[in-house]
Amino acid sequence: MTAGKRKTGIGGKYREEKDSLGVKKVPAKAYYGIQTFRAVENFVISPYKQPCEIIYSIALIKIAAAMANMKLGTLSAKNGKAIIKASREILDGKMDSQFPVDAYQSGAGTSTHMNVNEVIANRANEMLGQKRGQYKPVHPNDHVNLGQSTNDVFPTAMRISSIRALNDLAIKMDSLSKSFLQKGKEFKNIIKSGRTHLQDAVPLTLGNEFTAYGENIARWEKNILEASHSLEELGIGGTAVGSGINTRKGYRELVIKYLRAETGFNLKSSRDLYEAMQSMAPFINVSGNLRGFCLDLVRICNDLRLLSSGPRTGLNEIDLPAVQPGSSIMPGKINPVIPEAVTMTAFQIIGNDTAISYAAQAGQLELNVMMPLIAFNLSNSIKLLTNALSMLSEKCINGLKANRAMCRLHAERSVGLATALTPYIGYMNSADVAKESLRTGRTIAEIVKGKKLLTDDEIEKIIFNRLKRND
Repeated sequence: MTAGKRKTGIGGKYREEKDSLGVKKVPAKAYYGIQTFRAVENFVISPYKQPCEIIYSIALIKIAAAMANMKLGTLSAKNGKAIIKASREILDGKMDSQFPVDAYQSGAGTSTHMNVNEVIANRANEMLGQKRGQYKPVHPNDHVNLGQSTNDVFPTAMRISSIRALNDLAIKMDSLSKSFLQKGKEFKNIIKSGRTHLQDAVPLTLGNEFTAYGENIARWEKNILEASHSLEELGIGGTAVGSGINTRKGYRELVIKYLRAETGFNLKSSRDLYEAMQSMAPFINVSGNLRGFCLDLVRICNDLRLLSSGPRTGLNEIDLPAVQPGSSIMPGKINPVIPEAVTMTAFQIIGNDTAISYAAQAGQLELNVMMPLIAFNLSNSIKLLTNALSMLSEKCINGLKANRAMCRLHAERSVGLATALTPYIGYMNSADVAKESLRTGRTIAEIVKGKKLLTDDEIEKIIFNRLKRND
């Protein structure tokens, strides 16, 4: 997309609104206001906006804050109920078109935060019989934002949206892990050649390989969920720098109480609100675990591509489901497109982690102003990974089949079999057999039988039956 004037999505007549910088015309039908419109004009960078999950989480915070302020007597019931009702419309997706601010925007997320405040204020006033843009009786700063600051609202929204998204991701990780483990059981009696350094190694079963993939994914699922617990500590109530200025006593505890009730998450107040505002460590932790998982995911996808390579000139030990033609010029060609797409997705997430890392270290003193970049990239990383894992399970692993004959052929031809026979025929005999196999092309079993070192039944028992028993 070429940078230019960003569309507001609303045409027609305009209304005048005033802020501390002056007067501007805002689309008359818009629920957002002058500060949002300034941001739309200022930040013409990308086709991307902050993810809707961030917007919805801010709306949740507005509901909890309004409930707390009504309880403390700092917000009238009439205004508070209108704010809550308007916020719930955002949660229902009814206002999705009203958040046009670029993902790359003012530091700390002030533009997105004020966008939400203005939409809630205008919709609340409309519910109370007033016109949009008048901000009476509900004002975006004085009422919707009462006891709050972008500096504590935006990172709290980041935490809540990430926890929810990570829970969804964990479900997909668990499903993918189980898919691999199921294939591990299905393939437990399929003997194949092991490979180290991409060279022939001792035999194993195809089930061993797939079970290992499943266990690896389960391990990463546990790591990611553990990392998500650090997001449960909130800095809400710290307002501008962590001091809680402009809040009533008990406000912080009430907001977190209501957020717990709204989300069902085990949310709690940070032990140090100043630290919670300064440091992005929980997001570094989560993103770093996503990156680590993606590195293993790429490895697994590469293995799937190698094991399915061919079909005539490669390993051809597994058959991946054919989901689309693989070439515009070569008839009949089928490519491992699902693992390819997952690998590309993983590379993007690894890149996002780099951006998050740089943004996290770029905070100064009492605030990290790079939070919008962290929020955008982390949300997209989780969403991309969730979708990719679902695709990998459903379109690849669940329908994957083993080529039993080829696995057996490779196992029998592998010089790695000589290692398994060493305890029975001795190291020097095994070495001689391996050399002869490489020189003549005959299998290890053929040479061992020819030298009358072992019988067919003994070889089968030693190698194949033992592997099946230990699978």
